Amino acid sequence: MGSSESSWRRLEDSEREETDSEPQTPPLDNLSVLWKNAVGFWILGLCNNFSYVVMLSAAHDILKQEQASGNQSHVEPGPTPMPHNSSSRFDCNSISTAAVLLADILPTLVIKLLAPLGLHLLPYSPRVLVSGVCSAGSFVLVAFSQSVGLSLCGVVLASISSGLGEVTFLSLTAFYPSAVISWWSSGTGGAGLLGSLSYLGLTQAGLSPQHTLLSMLGIPVLMLARSPGFQTSSTGNGGLLLSHSCLLFAVPWATSSSSSCSVGTSWDLSLQERWTVFKGLLRYIIPLVLVYFAEYFINQGLFELLFFRNTSLSHAQQYRWYQMLYQAGVFASRSSLQCCRIRFTWILALLQCLNLAFLLADVCLTFLPSIYLIFIVILYEGLLGGAAYVNTFHNIALETSDKHREFAMEAACISDTLGISLSGVLALPLHDFLCHLP
Repeated sequence: MGSSESSWRRLEDSEREETDSEPQTPPLDNLSVLWKNAVGFWILGLCNNFSYVVMLSAAHDILKQEQASGNQSHVEPGPTPMPHNSSSRFDCNSISTAAVLLADILPTLVIKLLAPLGLHLLPYSPRVLVSGVCSAGSFVLVAFSQSVGLSLCGVVLASISSGLGEVTFLSLTAFYPSAVISWWSSGTGGAGLLGSLSYLGLTQAGLSPQHTLLSMLGIPVLMLARSPGFQTSSTGNGGLLLSHSCLLFAVPWATSSSSSCSVGTSWDLSLQERWTVFKGLLRYIIPLVLVYFAEYFINQGLFELLFFRNTSLSHAQQYRWYQMLYQAGVFASRSSLQCCRIRFTWILALLQCLNLAFLLADVCLTFLPSIYLIFIVILYEGLLGGAAYVNTFHNIALETSDKHREFAMEAACISDTLGISLSGVLALPLHDFLCHLP
């Protein structure tokens, strides 16, 4: 009990401590360090989540390949394709887009479950290299695939890239001021907006899904550009600054006592300490699991079924618009930490579950008359999800001790992935049930 109390501090105390411990270095130099770290983490967040988002945005097109043949598998679907079940009022793929979600999340779940047990033994540099290669491979494999099965293998590569990268970079924030979490979160939100918007825009402009995916290879190349020689340097005031090889476009502020990015503290914790810290994390983990369960149940279980025939948008175009608006909401709220901080994240979980209930009722009863009302609800859904993510990790960073912070970040990473995985498993049978309704 005493160990738990020593490892967890009150939020007010930690915020005051954070303010009091501001380094007394020259303002211009200190500001330079701040911006280099901030920009670096923002870019890493963008690169890390980009392929994951694009695969979800392309989910409807990926599954449409099953209805195509030969080289036509990547041609834009027709305006209003016939449903595979002609007796159903829904325009359903024979496989739910939740299948793409599961391929995009289950490898991440495995990585995050194993990460607190031993991933810290692997230096950061090879982790980033593997993440970048898998991201690039996912775009190439899905682009040239001639079958749904091979496409899903490409989606799995995107999942490995995103999961390994998130665990790596969130763990790395333990060595920096808590402000970098806000920039990392904003970067991941930017990946959501840029990924979904670019996929929507390029396909709307007439580019095939295949060529759209190939045009996005620049993002994983950006991550790989300087991954060799992953180094850190001491700032001289107790903090670390990633070198240009570690965070893109950043350079060392000071070069004294440089060390490898393999530094870590998790190896020093006993199993009892890890269990104590994990129990303290549950008040943040459980709400975040619920938030992500609800929102991804909506995204991959209901988006495809929220189909309006009285618009000029095809079914595939409607799906892409849903994904883009959701990601816009996520980006806005993940970038909002400086304006709005939320300590009681269970409120966001409750609101997101109500969102799920409302949209599920609309799928069953079809009482919303316009697609624009759905657009508003989906934007609101993204705002809730992004706020839950950034506030959860910010609160954990403030409330954990220096010794436990790296492990806490690795352990809390499981929250969103677990919620997403559960939603995918339940969305598959729901899809089949609803698609067989008259």
